[in-house]
Amino acid sequence: MPPTENSAPAASGPVPWSRDLLLLALAFGALFFFRLGSYPLSNPDEGRYAEIPREMVASGDFITPRLNGVNYFEKPPLVYWTTAVCLKVFGASEWSMRTTPALFALLGVLVTYAAARRLHGREAGVLSALVLGTSILTFVLAHIMLLDMAVSVLMAATLFCFILGVREAPGTRRRWFFYGLYASAAVATLTKGLIGFLVTGAVMFFWLLIFNQWKRLLPMYLPSGATLFLLIAAPWHLLAAQHNETWAHRYFVYEHWERFMTPAASRPGAWHYFIWIVIAGLIPWTGFLWSAARDSVRGGWAKKNENADAWFFIVWAGFIFLFFSKSHSKLAPYIMPIFPALAVMVGAWLARALRDADGAKRLRLGLALFSFFCGLLGLALVVAVLRPALVRMGPEQAAALQLPAFAMAAVLWTGGVVTPWLAKIRGVRTGLIGLTATMALFFGGLQFAAPNISKPGTKELAAVVTAKAKPGDRVLHYHEFFHDFTFYAQRVVDVVAFKGELQLEEDAAARASGRFLEEPAFRQLWAGSGRVWAVARKKDLKELFGDATFRYHLIAETRDHTLFSNQP
Repeated sequence: MPPTENSAPAASGPVPWSRDLLLLALAFGALFFFRLGSYPLSNPDEGRYAEIPREMVASGDFITPRLNGVNYFEKPPLVYWTTAVCLKVFGASEWSMRTTPALFALLGVLVTYAAARRLHGREAGVLSALVLGTSILTFVLAHIMLLDMAVSVLMAATLFCFILGVREAPGTRRRWFFYGLYASAAVATLTKGLIGFLVTGAVMFFWLLIFNQWKRLLPMYLPSGATLFLLIAAPWHLLAAQHNETWAHRYFVYEHWERFMTPAASRPGAWHYFIWIVIAGLIPWTGFLWSAARDSVRGGWAKKNENADAWFFIVWAGFIFLFFSKSHSKLAPYIMPIFPALAVMVGAWLARALRDADGAKRLRLGLALFSFFCGLLGLALVVAVLRPALVRMGPEQAAALQLPAFAMAAVLWTGGVVTPWLAKIRGVRTGLIGLTATMALFFGGLQFAAPNISKPGTKELAAVVTAKAKPGDRVLHYHEFFHDFTFYAQRVVDVVAFKGELQLEEDAAARASGRFLEEPAFRQLWAGSGRVWAVARKKDLKELFGDATFRYHLIAETRDHTLFSNQP
């Protein structure tokens, strides 16, 4: 078995857990919350996951999620609920809407520290937290209102509780680890559906099967644990089915089966799709992964029983990677659940390198790849703002991004050169400090650049409508639905000749509401005496505005969108 904290070298010192947790919380809280609300919500994801909680708060219905007043059964409600709490406590803002992913990212760092410290000692705990928290994919997902950060942390908590639980003798501590397993799996299920317990359960099962660890499974406190799981996960599922007759088919059949087994979600990807996401997402630590994985199971298959606990993290990362690679629906954030496992492997390996007299030599390859990535990313930033046409960026956006891009490139190039030199001259610890400082400065620059990186939405047009529209006016979206608009305007809208993610087939009341129009009905409404406001993408208006019989008044416009009305 890998060493526990009790067998860690005395040199690490008896540093209290509370001090480490506090320092990590302060450091990564600053990293994840810095300028969190400095840029508008993106379309469609952030707008969607902000609007659904807003409608929950407005309607008082926390059972049936709705998007633009239409039943929305794609995901369970836990993140909607936490975001709704932030909305009530902090008000409607980008910062409050992104608090949920930032808090879960922080929780993930702290949980990873705690698990790695218990498994491998304090230095491994701190370094594992550092690896997870400063990886590019973690940083990005901590700043985007999605469900993936939350479910990844909760799945990681489930698996950490399992491996820590089976290491304990029967007694109170083992019982609480297993209760943590059941509770985390239940909350993960409330976050993104059945993968919350099916995928984590499969990881545990295959590890037990392959490495013949069944004797360590008992006692697993199944009756009381299963009761705890059901008390947490079952009520919402039962209430959702009771309130919505189409919920079960949409939720279980389409969202869980058809999206995984068929191209129904239209999110295809090659078999190697997630390989590149892992390579890029784990930067700056990618170069250490192979050595860490190899050393964690030194002796290979011949010593699989001796190294069974270390192999658990290989099974964790490998099974989840293959599971999502097999799926017909692929998006980059889906692979996030393997990152805590990778962080523990890399963090434990770095801790061993710290104690090794030749540690700097062991880090040579990883630091060389770090320098390569720094050079490549810095070059890409400079080329993007100097030749914006290559990345389909407008001249104005490129001009606004030049200063932060040059600054970030300078940080990366400097860090890529200085960090390996520091490791060679001053040792592993100083080299890791240089690497971490490089990424912290880069991430800080990225947050200053974020307002100009984000794709323009409809926030400005929503503000115009909010200021000018009267209660009886109709507001509609033409040939598109803009998720962020409904959040910023604090109202649902009519939609013309567009469905998208609006699940009208699941909501008879929405279909009968008269809010979802085809072109003839829109023309009739437009010609009436009531005030009608319309928002559309400029590219969708060429035919409409080219019709000489269509009369309109241009109210406001942005680079990509237009607000127009049938009255001045």
